[in-house]
Amino acid sequence: MTWIATIGREDAASRLRETYDRIAGPHGAIDNILLAHSLRPHTLTGHLGLYKAVLHHSQNQLPVPFLETIGVQVSHLNGCAYCVDHHSAGLRKLLGDDDRHATIVAAITAGRLDEAFEGRELAALDYTRRLTESPRSISEVDVESLRTAGFDDGEILEINQVAAYFAYANRTVLGLGITTDGDDLGTAPPESDDVTEWRHG
Repeated sequence: MTWIATIGREDAASRLRETYDRIAGPHGAIDNILLAHSLRPHTLTGHLGLYKAVLHHSQNQLPVPFLETIGVQVSHLNGCAYCVDHHSAGLRKLLGDDDRHATIVAAITAGRLDEAFEGRELAALDYTRRLTESPRSISEVDVESLRTAGFDDGEILEINQVAAYFAYANRTVLGLGITTDGDDLGTAPPESDDVTEWRHG
């Protein structure tokens, strides 16, 4: 599951166990990317808070399936099969359209995004590709291009933060050897906009 020691649900102390109880999947499993934080539960709650805020907060304006698409793209570019598998499965559930899902995944895998996207979505995915591959190349011109494509500044922030979150998640996975063994692919922790509920004093 991971190259470092972890604390399972059955051995967790009270605060960690409470967090596990809130985030357990439909079969009681804890995804390995979260289990990997168990020796430092404060980083687990921080990770969850960031994840929920950038991908699943009700005040976000962009559609969740598109935010998940960014996550799949960034994870593919970073070579993180774990996050590709999880978030591709989540995207499939959100879309409810297997053909569209297959088209998106094929376009991302082949690096031919124009075969699945156009207009402002294509512009956003070009930005997140370049931000992932060569972050130092990004300039104010790139943000202005997103405005021209039809995004307001709040939406641009959402695009940026999802790409940045997946860079963090991918490096967590790749740096600790986390696998999907035993995970429920495509599930997410319970919905909540209250980031503070993930925190323990």
